[in-house]
Amino acid sequence: MQIPETTRPASGRARPLSVDDRQAMIIDAVIPLLAEFGRDLTSRQIADAAGVAEGTIFRAFGDKETLIEAAIAKFLDPEPMRRELREIDPASPLDDKVERIIAIMRARFGEIFRVMAMVGARRPPAPKARHEFAEIIAEALAPELELLNWRPMQIAHMIRLVTFASSFPLLNEGVDLSSHELTRLVLYGIAGTSSITERSQD
Repeated sequence: MQIPETTRPASGRARPLSVDDRQAMIIDAVIPLLAEFGRDLTSRQIADAAGVAEGTIFRAFGDKETLIEAAIAKFLDPEPMRRELREIDPASPLDDKVERIIAIMRARFGEIFRVMAMVGARRPPAPKARHEFAEIIAEALAPELELLNWRPMQIAHMIRLVTFASSFPLLNEGVDLSSHELTRLVLYGIAGTSSITERSQD
């Protein structure tokens, strides 16, 4: 692709990153390191992962702790997970939608547990975030809502409880329920049938 004359660097070298872009690049490199090293990661490890000099890190953030806190804040941002949930097609079968919701949330909670075990616990999402999650669930399940036994807020809460508990390592030693098995638990309990799905497809 030909670079427009207005944006091609005169020297032929890549244009330097803005401060915000450089900070974002360094933060993205730090997040995987937190799960492995926690707060004990070194500035050398950060520099190697980000592909920058150690001095660049301190010029961008001032000190390592400020960088770590910025990385944790970005990591805990629920918006990427919400975007993934919004991509679920409401026209898909109910079982498939619920299993996709559960899989996304289990993966997210699993990541959070791994990182928080290394860097320390953080406060849970604000009530507004929980409400938005319920709205996303309601949109995904809209074609079947009249057939379900619970309101969207209650359904979202149940799914959150199941996925949170199933992702917590100490609660699941020796019991490895799959997302498919948890989907059947959410939809049909321990004695129900798949009649809801059958009715929704009539």
